[in-house]
Amino acid sequence: MPKPQDKTRLFLNRILPYIFIVVGIIGIIASFALTYDKIHVLKDPSYVPSCNINPIISCGSVMKTQQANLLGVPNTIFGLMGFSMLLTLGAVLLAGATLQRWLWRVINIGALAGFLMFVYLFFEAVFRIHTICPYCFVVWMIVPPVLWYTTLYNLGEGHLKLGLNTRARGFVTKHHGDILLVWYVIVFLILLTRFWYYWKTLI
Repeated sequence: MPKPQDKTRLFLNRILPYIFIVVGIIGIIASFALTYDKIHVLKDPSYVPSCNINPIISCGSVMKTQQANLLGVPNTIFGLMGFSMLLTLGAVLLAGATLQRWLWRVINIGALAGFLMFVYLFFEAVFRIHTICPYCFVVWMIVPPVLWYTTLYNLGEGHLKLGLNTRARGFVTKHHGDILLVWYVIVFLILLTRFWYYWKTLI
């Protein structure tokens, strides 16, 4: 009977390209929609984006903050670039390409950078801007699996050495889906409790 590590490795070899492709497509759509609204807001400050749903779920207020830009460039541009590269990478892997170890490490670093950016923007939106941008929320949901499964793949293939003992690696590989689910539960609990003053008015 195959070991959990072997099952996870086979799973990742098959599914990772599809994760990259699906996340890439969704991310490009979200980034494009935000870029479209951002351009219209810059042209006309009175423009109301279609994603302004209520006082909490809104992207118009987020677009006008300094956190919406990095080094003077709108975050949406970085999103278009990053998700386009991810989509291309998924297509290349699906076509049967074999990447060198150093490139997989670069991909992991890129995934980590994207995740850290997500954490920063999540914190700023929820705790300082006090708004949930719908398209940003979509990105919050799709970025963690990219880092998580890229890291698991690189660990399984020996591209990364994180110092995990056999027991820890066995637990992580066996419960990879459960760990990701816990992450989502934490995110939703934060959003639920942080904006409970508004959610309870809808009940």
